Amino acid sequence: MFFGEYPVRFSYQKRRLALPAKIRQEIKGDEVVFARGFEKCILGYAREEWEKSARQQIEIPITEEKGRKIRRYLFSGAMANSFDRQGRVVIPPMLVDYAQLNEEEVVIIGAGDHFEIWNKKQWQQYLKDLKKENL
Repeated sequence: MFFGEYPVRFSYQKRRLALPAKIRQEIKGDEVVFARGFEKCILGYAREEWEKSARQQIEIPITEEKGRKIRRYLFSGAMANSFDRQGRVVIPPMLVDYAQLNEEEVVIIGAGDHFEIWNKKQWQQYLKDLKKENL
């Protein structure tokens, strides 16, 4: 299970990110799946968890508009990547742009069955907004 909040250095030029050890230890194997998140963040899944989540989305019939929309959104923005020897992964350019990871520091948060990668300023704003909602 993924939990915690970790500020991490991000190499924008190389789009390379070293995942924190506590995040990496929850990923069995050497592959992680990245996908477009819903609030301008990147979702990160261990391969097994991604497949479980994907199966749930596929259960929504394709004959329903909602099923088609969620499939297009999630699967078109997803990509599997392997770790290098130093435990780093390369984030696909499309996802770097989507999440606006143009800073040297990003925030990785645990979110139960997955983790999320956020632009640091956007994450801080998101937390402020949550506080205003009394969550």
